[in-house]
Amino acid sequence: MKPFIERLPVAEGNSFVANTHRTPRFEVPWHQHVEYELILITEGSGLSFIGNYVGEFKVGDIFFIGSNVPHTFKKENEQITSAVVVQFTDMFWGSDFLALPENKLLRDLLRLSMKGIKPEGRHKAALAKLIKKLEHCTGIVRISTLLECLSLLIEDENKTILSTNEMPVLNEKYQDRMDNIFKFTISNFQNPITLNEIASIANMTVTAFCFYFKKSTKKSYIEFLNEIRIGHACKLLQNTSKTVTEICYESGFNTAANFNKQFIKYKKSSPSHFRASFKEVKF
Repeated sequence: MKPFIERLPVAEGNSFVANTHRTPRFEVPWHQHVEYELILITEGSGLSFIGNYVGEFKVGDIFFIGSNVPHTFKKENEQITSAVVVQFTDMFWGSDFLALPENKLLRDLLRLSMKGIKPEGRHKAALAKLIKKLEHCTGIVRISTLLECLSLLIEDENKTILSTNEMPVLNEKYQDRMDNIFKFTISNFQNPITLNEIASIANMTVTAFCFYFKKSTKKSYIEFLNEIRIGHACKLLQNTSKTVTEICYESGFNTAANFNKQFIKYKKSSPSHFRASFKEVKF
């Protein structure tokens, strides 16, 4: 997965970025940047890849991503997708601000963001409103609104920590190789993918590939592939009337037994219970 270095322009008179990015500007490859990123999804859905995390995203979701954490959001099908994106460095408010004793919890939050954070607590709706407000704020209100956003993230009692490990910046020697692995998997996860096949994409032996991928992402390739497939299955369970069996095969699994096993592993419930619980919440 080759992360390119993204640098969004900061408008004159501003010290950080707060803009809406909408298709086609929403679609970016696996990338990283020194800025911390607070993102609110306002249109569309799909799969998010943050560090070594793979999971769904949908309208209303919020992500807080640390400095240089590689990430991307892959939209579902050809739909329009957009998000309010806020980016700031840990130095934009000056070199001494974070060192203040009052900011201990803020320092802790920034460290935690190195694994990616998805807030789900009671402050989520208020946080979404503030992120939207940030795009239009000016002057000192802009600074105070960002601090209010970070304060709500600190107070959130139900944060989901996304990546299991902090992800190092990839060595330049291996960037193209990981990029090819990532692209091939996203394009072909609905079809059978053997270790021999993906290892050949990486131009490696199977043994060398398995060791390399585990060292780079802190998980096996099969785990990564199954996470992508389960994420796709969740979208079908939520948004279609297809049977669980149909969804099993459409998501790339070759047996119902393995599909159920993997679904329970990643979602802590069966596909049928997941669909039923989603309907209960939705309706």
